[in-house]
Amino acid sequence: ITSPFSYLSGYFQDLLNKSEKALYDAFPSMYGELYTQNVKVFKDLYSELRRYYRSSNINLEEALNEFWTRLLERLFKLLNPQYHITDEYLDCMVKHAEQHKPFGEVPRDLKVKATRAFIAARSYAQGFLVGSDVVKKVSQVSLSHECTRAIMKLMYCPHCRGMSSVKPCNNYCLNVVKGCLANQADLNTEWKYLMDSLIGVADRIDGPYNVDTVIGTIHMRIAEAISNLQENKDSITSKVFQGCGNPKINTKASSSEDKKRRGKVTLEAKSSAQALEMLVLDAKGNLTALKTYWITLPSSLCSKKVMASSASDDKCWNGMTKGSYLPEVMGDGLANQINNPEVEVDITKPDMTIRQQIMQLKIMTNRLGNANIGNDVDFQDTSDDMSGSGSGDSCPDDVCGKRLSKSPSTRQPETHAIPKQSGHGVNGASSRSLPSASLLLLLSVAVIAAQHLWR
Repeated sequence: ITSPFSYLSGYFQDLLNKSEKALYDAFPSMYGELYTQNVKVFKDLYSELRRYYRSSNINLEEALNEFWTRLLERLFKLLNPQYHITDEYLDCMVKHAEQHKPFGEVPRDLKVKATRAFIAARSYAQGFLVGSDVVKKVSQVSLSHECTRAIMKLMYCPHCRGMSSVKPCNNYCLNVVKGCLANQADLNTEWKYLMDSLIGVADRIDGPYNVDTVIGTIHMRIAEAISNLQENKDSITSKVFQGCGNPKINTKASSSEDKKRRGKVTLEAKSSAQALEMLVLDAKGNLTALKTYWITLPSSLCSKKVMASSASDDKCWNGMTKGSYLPEVMGDGLANQINNPEVEVDITKPDMTIRQQIMQLKIMTNRLGNANIGNDVDFQDTSDDMSGSGSGDSCPDDVCGKRLSKSPSTRQPETHAIPKQSGHGVNGASSRSLPSASLLLLLSVAVIAAQHLWR
């Protein structure tokens, strides 16, 4: 499946790419050997940031701390070439670094802001992945025997009766699809919570954890930190010597230190805040539209895919003939299908795949809640196999037979068993496969529509 969050995900990664490119373009002329001899330190930082965004098992704060430590060790040696500085001496120097703040306030400030921005960005992306995965897995849930029969009766029996131009009654269609999608409708509550949580994180992305300001300017903060070290080199060196002792003179040192680039630098910041604001606004609009996706799916399928007639139409296919459809429309969800007049639904046996997806939605919503307050979270991926279906070409008499005259609100649903019909070109398997393919086709269209909204 194509990433359903491609626009915003691409935006996050583009910010990181541009920041890294800006660093590679500007630092050689700005810092000379301070940069060229430490290229790997910078590359490793951006590599770790990308790995974290992709949900690798990385502690972001530790990765940033490691970057500043390695950079300080390298720069301290380059800025003091006249001394022989051992690894043991560097260990001592690093221990005093927090006290002396060689890079100023940049490491602490960047750690706080970058951590929150990256947590929000990757949690947002992971939330979309979970939503997309739920839609995918739920669309692969196989239809029940009873649902297969009901869909055939809804869509194909008018043709068998010579009424190919008569559309199904809207309420009739709703009862069939609500019965078939009863388990799916139970996703609604947790699905809505997920959408609300994603909207909350989106507000953070374009608000207090602004990714444009933080991720897009990492190179500038690094340049600021290096300039702080250069400007305060003598003072910091003196303090380190006081704490760790005077290192030995390096008799082989070159006298090229004065050629190192110095001075405060300013890099141009090309803000794309308006683009981010528009992307977030568009995403929030789509998320809001998706809140009721699972309970509005029956209406959408009946009106757009089955092309059912209006509820007041008395010339529609009502399951028996052309006329009005009188039974009431069932509510949403499994528990409300006990008296569904069109589909026999066992409300005591919820579909386990869908229950698992409900749990996945709960877990992701909880993680997004933590991300909303700046707490880091771990992510896991799961995958299921999907199965296909065959085809059929006929309409058994018992499927297209008359409905019992009992009131649908007071009787148990009608039950049928598809008989084996050798010699008639129809058997149990083939009669199931055609409607199954039909609803799966409808569901796949709905899934594609949902994935379009993700984008």
